[in-house]
Amino acid sequence: MRGSNYSTKMMVLATSMLKLSICTAWIMPRQTPPQRFEIDGFAQGTTYHIVYYGLAKTITNKQTDSLLKSLDRSVSLYLPGSLIRQFNESDKGISIDEPFRVLIRKALEINKATDGVVDVTVKSLVDAWGFGVKKAAAPPGDEKIKQILTNVGPEQIWLKGNFLHKKSKDVQIDLNGIAQGYSADLLAALLDQSGINDYVVEIGGELRIKGNKPGKEPFKIGIEAIDGTDMAPSPLRKVIAPGRGAVTTSGNYRKYLEANGKKISHIINPKTGYPAINEMISVTVWAEDGITADGYDNGFMVMGLKKTLRFLEKRTDIGAYIIYKKENGTVADTVTTGFKGYDID
Repeated sequence: MRGSNYSTKMMVLATSMLKLSICTAWIMPRQTPPQRFEIDGFAQGTTYHIVYYGLAKTITNKQTDSLLKSLDRSVSLYLPGSLIRQFNESDKGISIDEPFRVLIRKALEINKATDGVVDVTVKSLVDAWGFGVKKAAAPPGDEKIKQILTNVGPEQIWLKGNFLHKKSKDVQIDLNGIAQGYSADLLAALLDQSGINDYVVEIGGELRIKGNKPGKEPFKIGIEAIDGTDMAPSPLRKVIAPGRGAVTTSGNYRKYLEANGKKISHIINPKTGYPAINEMISVTVWAEDGITADGYDNGFMVMGLKKTLRFLEKRTDIGAYIIYKKENGTVADTVTTGFKGYDID
């Protein structure tokens, strides 16, 4: 009888648990799928676009605009009164803020790594060749370039505490070659801090990526091609899905000037003072962050194909997809080991 009574009690308990389980399942809310949110804006003389997925809109245009305007007040060459313009107009230098310091430190690090082909003191050369805020009437002559080069080089500036020093009043710096990648990093950090794990940030063509679309579909990025022997852009050459990190591109085919029937690249070699002329057409760089990718892409354009491939040969923390022109004039491409997402077409 004890056994029967025990079995009966167990059956009642099991039935009660089953009812509880059914009730619990019935009252459990269904999981809400993540929604797609977009933010568009204008900053740093270009546009920016953010796509992210989440359960609610947690980032607003006001936040992103405020963040980018704050950086502009630090390093924009176009904004009157910005810290970088104060520095360029000063005799010996000025005190700078944290974003400015981050960019200067990184720029000097990359300058050393690339044997000087990335140099923020290049502004006077950029202006002389007509690619600055004020457009030059004509390309500079040899003597003018020689004179400008006396104020170009990493030894012309040094950071001590919060004070950025300069050797002379004529030393001028330009952070445009690295600042947009850093801007993408700042926007990505804002999303991370808000608990957003799936997003794409784009500003002026520079990208930061994290996570996936719903259903684990990866974010895909198109790399523009060059058609045949022409320097005009054509349909996409490659579609990649890096999964995370930053992707930036530098190229000669969109931004150039014409003088005496020749196209002049906007990418200046700070060691010679002249526009870079080699087989490189474009370099798309992947790195863990935008400040690194953006900081190196122009440098690879100046270094040329062979030096860039040697530089990246054993690197997995940074990689490049390179479009270049062969000796016979045809267009080809190559990729290094550290370039993420290349296996998707």
